[in-house]
Amino acid sequence: QNDGCRTLSLSAHVGFDSLPDQLVRKSIKHGFCFNVLCIGETGIGKSALMSSLFNINFEDSPSTHFLPSVRLRAQTCELQESNVLLKLTIVKTVGFGDQMNKADSYQPIVDYIDAQFEAYLEEELKVIRSLFSYHDTRIHVCLYFISPTGRSLKTIDLLTMRSLDSKVNIIPVIGKADSISKTELQEFKKKIMSELISNGIQIYQFPTDDETVSEINTIVNGHLPFAVVGSTEKVKIGNKMVRARQYPWGIVKVENESHCDTVKLRRMLCTNMEDLREKTRAYYELYRRCRLEKLGCRDIGPENKPVSLQEVIEAKRLEFFLEMEREEEEIKQRFVQRVNEKAAMLEEAEQQASMPALSIFEHLTLIHQEEELKLGEKKKLLEDEIAQFMEKKAITELIQSQVSVSTPVVSLK
Repeated sequence: QNDGCRTLSLSAHVGFDSLPDQLVRKSIKHGFCFNVLCIGETGIGKSALMSSLFNINFEDSPSTHFLPSVRLRAQTCELQESNVLLKLTIVKTVGFGDQMNKADSYQPIVDYIDAQFEAYLEEELKVIRSLFSYHDTRIHVCLYFISPTGRSLKTIDLLTMRSLDSKVNIIPVIGKADSISKTELQEFKKKIMSELISNGIQIYQFPTDDETVSEINTIVNGHLPFAVVGSTEKVKIGNKMVRARQYPWGIVKVENESHCDTVKLRRMLCTNMEDLREKTRAYYELYRRCRLEKLGCRDIGPENKPVSLQEVIEAKRLEFFLEMEREEEEIKQRFVQRVNEKAAMLEEAEQQASMPALSIFEHLTLIHQEEELKLGEKKKLLEDEIAQFMEKKAITELIQSQVSVSTPVVSLK
C-alpha cells in the first residue's frame, strides 16, 4: 500500500514461480567469478593457504626479499564443482614489508584495487558494452595475513588495513598458526581484535540477518581472526592421503578443525560468497559516485531539480568548447606576438644590410680609431710601470753594493 501496489491472491496458476529456476540455469550456464587478494609478508604461507582452500596446486615461483617496491601478482584459473563453473583469480603481494622504508608499502595495493574499479567503470560507460561477458576483476575479499608473533599488530598492518577497509572486505588471518601454542593463540586473537577496534579499522563481519546462516555466522564472528595453516603436500595417515604439515613431534592436519581454522575459513567463504560480492558492489558504487562527481556529473541541479545525463553531457561539452576557444585565442595572440617580433628583427637586419658601403667603412674606421686610442693608453701605462720598476731596481742594487763594502771580512784559519 505504501508503494501504491495491491496484493492479490491468484485464482489459478500463472507460472512466474519458475523465475528462480530460470535465474539458476542462467547463472550456472554463465558461471561465476570470485577474486581474492592475499596480503602478507614474504613466506607467510599465502600460496599454501590458497592451495589448501580450493584443493588445487598453484604453480608459483618463489618470491625474493630484495624487491625495491611492493608488487602484485595475479593468477586466474577455472574451477568446476559438479556443474558449477567458477573463475577464480588470486592476487598476491610480492615483497610486502621487505623494504627499509615501509611508509608507502600499502599504496600499490590501494592503486590496484582502484584500477579494477576504474576498469569496470570504463566498461560500464562504453557506448557498446558487454558487461555480461566482461571478466570482472574487482576484489571481492582481502585475506590479510598477520605474522604469528603472539604480541601485537605491526604499524604496517594497521596502516594497510586502515587504507583498505573502505575499499574491500578485509578478513584478518593469522598465518602459520601452528608455530605458537593454543593459549598464546587465543590471547593473540583477543589482542588483535582489541587493536583493530581501538584504531577504528572495519573488518568484514559475516552477516547475521539471514536466518539460515545467522547462527553459524554469529559463532564464526567470534573466531576472528582465523588461525590458518596451509600445505601443498599430502601425508598418508591410515589409508587416506590428507593435506598436512609433518614435524618431528607430530602432524598438523589442515582439514582438522581442532588443529586450525582453515576449514572454517573455507566454509565461511563459500557460504557467504554472494554477500562478499554484494558488499564489493557497494564499495564500487561508492567509488563510482565519487568518480562521477569529480567529473562534474550530478543528479540534482542548483534548484534541486533532477538533471538528466544528457543535460550534464551537454553542459560539460559547452564548458569544454568554451575552454578550447579561450586556449585557441591565447595561442593566436602568442603567435601574432611572435610574428611581430620576428618581423621587427628582419626589418632591423634589412636596414643593416641596406646601409651604404661608405657608411659601413666610416663606422669601421671609427671603431678602429677608438681601439687604437685604447691601446695607446694601455701602452703608456705599461711604459710608466716599466720605468718605475727599473728605477726601483737601480736603487736596490746601489744599496746592496754599499752594504757589502761597509761590512768587514773576518778570516778564519
